[in-house]
Amino acid sequence: MDTMSCYACLLKSRAAENLGDLELNIMGENCVVVAFEKGETIFKQNALSSNIIYLQTGLVKLIIDGPQRKQILQIKKAPCYLGLPTTMGDKINHYSAVALEPTAACFIDIETFKQLLRMNTNFSYEIILELCKNELDHFHRCVNLVQSQIFGRLAANLLYFANEIYDSDEFDLPLSRNEMADLICTSRETVSRSLNELAEENVIEIQGKHLRITNKDMLRKIKEKG
Repeated sequence: MDTMSCYACLLKSRAAENLGDLELNIMGENCVVVAFEKGETIFKQNALSSNIIYLQTGLVKLIIDGPQRKQILQIKKAPCYLGLPTTMGDKINHYSAVALEPTAACFIDIETFKQLLRMNTNFSYEIILELCKNELDHFHRCVNLVQSQIFGRLAANLLYFANEIYDSDEFDLPLSRNEMADLICTSRETVSRSLNELAEENVIEIQGKHLRITNKDMLRKIKEKG
């Protein structure tokens, strides 16, 4: 855990880039940066929250404990804010965040964050934009989960990994088969079988966790048709 000089930080959020020197000093005096290893919990569901969390580097999964099973809500890549709705709207975390790789997160005191929102309208505007984008992403994901079949849901997430997370058609899956099942609301066996079928149809190549998309147009069609 390290104290932070926000003025000198090279990993500022788009919102923080609008802050002046005085405001950056206020933030820096009221935040710390914490490093997490793969598998470590950044914040936990049902725990009290008094910080806004800005993910500087790394990759995390957001998880909620449902009545029957854990549900992976989303995979989030730095840079981004975590838990804005749950921290600003309530004092209790409504889900958990777990690092999927070595990750650094900045913990900003909630009252300091609210002060900066009141002080700087451009900062507030960028935070509102991020909240709106997250909400729209959530709506699209809900529609995909409800209206798409397994292949459509799997294709959508493989494209998300390629386009949004890794910016490459070849990558290591960040999740196990069990976690993929929690992400797309199915069983581990169905995920394994579906991946094998996509490989047999030459849409992807997969070896363990390493995956390469070989026919992206077909994968898009599978996503669209559900």
